[in-house]
Amino acid sequence: MKIRKIGTAEEKIELQMTPMIDIVFQLLVFFVMTFKVVVREGDFNIRMPAASAASSAVEDFNVPIKVQLKAGLGGTISDIIIDDQESLREAAANKNQMYELLSLRVAEYKEETSVGDFASELEVEFDTDYDLRYEEQIRAITAVSGRYDAEDNLIKLADKIKFKDTTN
Repeated sequence: MKIRKIGTAEEKIELQMTPMIDIVFQLLVFFVMTFKVVVREGDFNIRMPAASAASSAVEDFNVPIKVQLKAGLGGTISDIIIDDQESLREAAANKNQMYELLSLRVAEYKEETSVGDFASELEVEFDTDYDLRYEEQIRAITAVSGRYDAEDNLIKLADKIKFKDTTN
């Protein structure tokens, strides 16, 4: 057993750089290989009112049109209620007319909210009954997303369609 004397310059302590570099590269490779890119959560498309005029700032902010689809017997559509006010069941003779009226009401709303040559970005929020058939929901989505005019040109209506969150 060799005892080292303090203060002697006989033994020079050398740092081994090769193992340290090896460990650094191993850690670097480990972190690069285990890194996972996470997709952003939620919709960060935030529309803020214009800051130019305080009085018109509230008018520039679009509120979605709320459409309730009520289910009848067998999961067929029994009523369509727009913005908790207008029921289309009284105005329509059958369910095909209800969908046509829904499309016309959305088109009227889009024309009212458009300013000059700029069409407003329209958003429709559906609140559907649990028992409503999938086919009826698709017909309602088709009615608000667009329709054809007399010359068979597609008129785009709703730009965004979403469903009410019922998980609460």
